Amino acid sequence: MALPVYASPLERIWHYTYIAICVAIFTFLIAPILIVIPLSFNAEPYFTFTEKMLSFDPEGYSLRWYDILLTFGMTAPDAPRGASWWMDVWNNATWVRAAKNSVIIGVSSTIVATVLGTIAALGLSRPEMPYRRAIMAILISPMIVPIIITATGLFFFYSATGLAGSYVGVVLAHATLGIPFVIITVTATLIGFDRSLTRAAASLGADPTTTFFKVTMPLILPGVISGALFAFVTSFDEVVVVLFVAAHDQQTIPRQMWNGIREQISPAIMSVATILVIVSVALLATVEILRRRSEKLRGVTSS
Repeated sequence: MALPVYASPLERIWHYTYIAICVAIFTFLIAPILIVIPLSFNAEPYFTFTEKMLSFDPEGYSLRWYDILLTFGMTAPDAPRGASWWMDVWNNATWVRAAKNSVIIGVSSTIVATVLGTIAALGLSRPEMPYRRAIMAILISPMIVPIIITATGLFFFYSATGLAGSYVGVVLAHATLGIPFVIITVTATLIGFDRSLTRAAASLGADPTTTFFKVTMPLILPGVISGALFAFVTSFDEVVVVLFVAAHDQQTIPRQMWNGIREQISPAIMSVATILVIVSVALLATVEILRRRSEKLRGVTSS
């Protein structure tokens, strides 16, 4: 925004200082991504820019680290790439199995978190709900309490209940971490919800179930989907809880990256990080589109 002509020298100094601070913060946040993505195409097994890369020599760039994501852990990586080769990739490739586990756990925990979080948000949005603030504080506490404390508590609880080392335990743990995001996004959507619509539906003979699915749900759907996406990203990127409660063979992508850093440092981690960045950007773009659609449905105009 341009400064008005009557701005004082002090206001001008603060304006440009503020811009410089914003640029510095943005650079600090975006710099790791700008470094990781080019390094994932490095032809050499180094975590630094080679001379060929700096001179933009095509020989300095390669897709070898993306290919390793498919071949690492295969029983016959050098076999002809036919149907049997791809079957070997699907069943035995380490990174592919980690990706399958991440998707299965992420989708399952997202469904649980979305259902429970939406129900909780609907209840907390009602003015007659007693102790709303206290209940809200308890439900969103997983995103406030340090993750290491949550993981430790879940480990002891799961050890006593037999859920340790099970997929059900990991799904429930990730659902616990995702529920606060669903509650916050759905509650924000319900702020502008017109309660007279549900009363009108009831006056026309609609039962509560029909009113919810025909009136309430279509209006809050963008918020529900946004919360679900946040819950999925939370599960997909989580590693601390998995280290505490998952079995050894329940490798997710973040856990596989952690193991790769500890056991064998390989630029393949850079290629995984690049893919995760692309997925995260796509999900965030989807959330923003849904947010704008939700505002249009509720008659809110962005400033």
